[in-house]
Amino acid sequence: MILQNEQLVVRKLERKDDIYLAKWLSDANILTYYEGKDNPFDIEKVHEKFYDVNEEETRCIIEYDGASIGYIQFYPIEHESRVAYEYNNDAEVIYGLDQFIGESSYWDKGIGTKLILAMKEYLVNEKKADILVMDPQAWNERAIHCYEKCGFKKVRYLPKQEMHEGELRDCWLVEFRAR
Repeated sequence: MILQNEQLVVRKLERKDDIYLAKWLSDANILTYYEGKDNPFDIEKVHEKFYDVNEEETRCIIEYDGASIGYIQFYPIEHESRVAYEYNNDAEVIYGLDQFIGESSYWDKGIGTKLILAMKEYLVNEKKADILVMDPQAWNERAIHCYEKCGFKKVRYLPKQEMHEGELRDCWLVEFRAR
C-alpha cells in the first residue's frame, strides 16, 4: 500500500486489476477525459500499456470504502520533459501525476480532491518532491478546478500538447511547489 487516508487507499497495481482498467478505459464517459473515445482499451491493450513497461512509473489503483474506483500513476520527471517544461534546476526533485476516477458514480463527491491532497502530502514527505506537475487538457475545467483547490497553479500554456480523439489538444502545465 502506498497510502491510506480514511476511506481512501492508494495501492500498487496488481495483475488482477486489469479487469478494472479494461472496464474503465472502454467507458465513453471516462474516455472523454482520459485517452479519448476513439481509443478504447481491451485486456490486451491494458497489458501493453500498464504492465511490464517503464519502471520509473509507479502505477496504482485508487480504492474508496473498499471498492476499486480509479487509477493513478506518479513518476520522476525526466530530462526531456524538464527541458520542455522549462525546469532548469537539476537539483529539484520533480514528480508528475496522472489519474482518473474510473467509476463515474464516485464523481462529484470530493474524492478527487482528497486523492490529490493525499498524493501531494505523500510525494512531498516520502519522495522529497520539490515540485509536482500535471498537464490536464485546457478544456478540462473540472480537473483544473480540483488541482487549483489542492494548491496547484497554472504556470504554462502548452499548445497542441496531447493527441486526443484525432487532434492535438492544448494543455495547461499546473504545478505545486513544496519549497
